[in-house]
Amino acid sequence: MKKALPIGVENFEDMVKSGYYYVDKTLFIKELLDLKGKVNLFTRPRRFGKTLNLSMLRYFFEDSGDMEKNRQNRELFRGMKILDAGERYSSQMGKYPVMNLTLKSAKQEDFENAYYVLQAEIASEFDRHRTVIEQGRERLTTKEYEQYLHIADEKADEKQVRGALKLFSKCMYKITGKNTVILIDEYDVPLENAYFRGFYKEMVGFIRSLFESALKTNDYLQFAVITGCLRISKESIFTGLNHLKIISILDQRYSEHFGFTEAEVGQMMVYYGVESRFTVMKEWYDGYAFGSTEVYNPWSVINFMYDLYADVNAFPRPHWINTSSNDIIKDLIARADRETKRQIETLLGGGTLDIQVHEEVTYGDMYNNGENLWNFLYFTGYLTKESEYFKESSIFLRARIPNIEVKTIYQNTILNWLKDMIKKEDFHDLYCAMENGNAQRMTDILNGQLFRTISFYDSAENFYHGFLTGILSQSENYLVKSNRETGNGRSDIMVKSPSLRGRSFIVEVKVSDSIDDLENDAQKALQQIYDKRYMEELREEGYRKIDCYGISFFRKDCEVRFGKEA
Repeated sequence: MKKALPIGVENFEDMVKSGYYYVDKTLFIKELLDLKGKVNLFTRPRRFGKTLNLSMLRYFFEDSGDMEKNRQNRELFRGMKILDAGERYSSQMGKYPVMNLTLKSAKQEDFENAYYVLQAEIASEFDRHRTVIEQGRERLTTKEYEQYLHIADEKADEKQVRGALKLFSKCMYKITGKNTVILIDEYDVPLENAYFRGFYKEMVGFIRSLFESALKTNDYLQFAVITGCLRISKESIFTGLNHLKIISILDQRYSEHFGFTEAEVGQMMVYYGVESRFTVMKEWYDGYAFGSTEVYNPWSVINFMYDLYADVNAFPRPHWINTSSNDIIKDLIARADRETKRQIETLLGGGTLDIQVHEEVTYGDMYNNGENLWNFLYFTGYLTKESEYFKESSIFLRARIPNIEVKTIYQNTILNWLKDMIKKEDFHDLYCAMENGNAQRMTDILNGQLFRTISFYDSAENFYHGFLTGILSQSENYLVKSNRETGNGRSDIMVKSPSLRGRSFIVEVKVSDSIDDLENDAQKALQQIYDKRYMEELREEGYRKIDCYGISFFRKDCEVRFGKEA
């Protein structure tokens, strides 16, 4: 039996004890100890192993106050790379109190609910260490002990909660004589959520206070590791935190500890006997560059591997698309002006975009200029670095879409946006032109709509078919049937009146290779309707008034040809 694939497993103890396939990232610990960063912020795209790595740090460094539990934690690392690194590193096992906090659950509809969730998360960590507190309560003042219990029991006021992490560290030091390791996962989730839901100012104030007490004036801090997707400005969150080290996907250090390297993916595929599909795996899920290290999306690799192990011929799918709301992409497309639309089309066509790197931004800065938004997309994994260069005292990136999977996120979001946009339009003139056989008027209207859209051409037939079906489906007087999905050799689109005495139309779509082919291809599409007798299905249903249209597309242009039933 092969080891199970760890889909959604983010707890290191569960990963090891339950026998899941684990890609050993324990040398992250070595690099962390070697570089001696006091407060380390790692920014990586979502689902690139941040939570699992923080869980690993907890089990490695934590002194739980229970000798047997500490022994069990050490046992988790048997056979791992970190134990081969030497006694200098293994001697740090089980040495410190650890506060392991995740903020990812604070994705709530308003500040009140988000604060409640964060308070509960902090309380849970306080309660996890309650035994240590009870055993050493004589070393605490009455006020410290009572305050600790108030927070653990979710009875503390907001001011006490804001200072909770510093209180925790102080209490642990007074009892154990050891400084605290603070681990904070997904610190920017509540900030992103608050920005899009309209309570950003309140959330920034709370997170700033929480971090200041824990990281700025905390004499009882051993070190801290914070993870998130985005680089939020020091001035807004980490005010005055001079010893903060931000490690982004641009940095050479720590580059191979988040995500899978090509060697790790290859080893996994050999283990499961599916190495014959390596090319597909690479095309769909590779393409990221952290520092100079080539990185695969680990979430998507594991999910595709799960499918391949059951069927080596399984088709790849966009697994990453369902792990978030993709609000940034939706907002990008909804707000796009003509230049931004052109840039998106360039990226979808396999091109690159040169952007200046902004080391620190806030959500409020996102729409100040286009480069801020492209930076957000880069740091969150929707773009990747093809190359970088230095110009006029600034770093510039030549960015592109990483792989096929991420391209499908753009394309699906564009199609959904297109459907929403079409629903707001009045296409009465188009239907009248179609009923009157006015092919030139139809051409003019469709060209106008194409000019306003964001188009992609690598799967152009799907785009144009969706574009045309969406428009034709807006009529209350006709039913639209798309035969494209059935692959049954019938026409692309049928438009028909609910009444058999009413009008009906057959539409065939072609995509031209050049602008010069538009007219001929439209005529070929029309002729195909006749040659393959697509109108027979409508005749059999009982329709007698059947008109035919051949429509060809090339980028932002189309051509319409009209013909009566032969």
